[in-house]
Amino acid sequence: LEVIEAHFLFGLESSRIRVIVHPQSTIHSLVEYHDGSFLAQLGSADMRIPIAHALAWPERIESGAPTLDLAALARLDFSTPDLEAFPCLKLAYQALEAGGTAPAMLNAANEVAVAAFLNGSLGFAGIAATVNEALNRCALSSVESVADVLEADRRARSVATAVIDSGKRS
Repeated sequence: LEVIEAHFLFGLESSRIRVIVHPQSTIHSLVEYHDGSFLAQLGSADMRIPIAHALAWPERIESGAPTLDLAALARLDFSTPDLEAFPCLKLAYQALEAGGTAPAMLNAANEVAVAAFLNGSLGFAGIAATVNEALNRCALSSVESVADVLEADRRARSVATAVIDSGKRS
């Protein structure tokens, strides 16, 4: 979903949005400039930091998270994501390429699938399978109004729910 957010928030084409896997979760955002340099936001792997930032913007407030000890960082690892291991990332790029209502449908189907996973009615691998099936079954249309997006959201939620329900019966 962050790929789709970056596209819409910053007007970037999907080909300009690169995902990098960083298993330590120390770097929370990273921007590459035209000159090849990078600007990174580092912090402890604690969701209180971005939540406090969002709540207090543009100010910074105490989050309660531990301070990142830079001296204790032994290393920072990065890798290119394997799109087979991260099928939802592949689906996000495909939705951006498809355009129209595809990103909204992906988001809606993902929310339904994640909720089913969290309540124990869908396995983890079923999230991507459900989203993929919902995208395949829903007709793509152009976005002319907010109503178009809301209708695409409704359709994708309905289809994702049906996909999950049909899996329960088998």
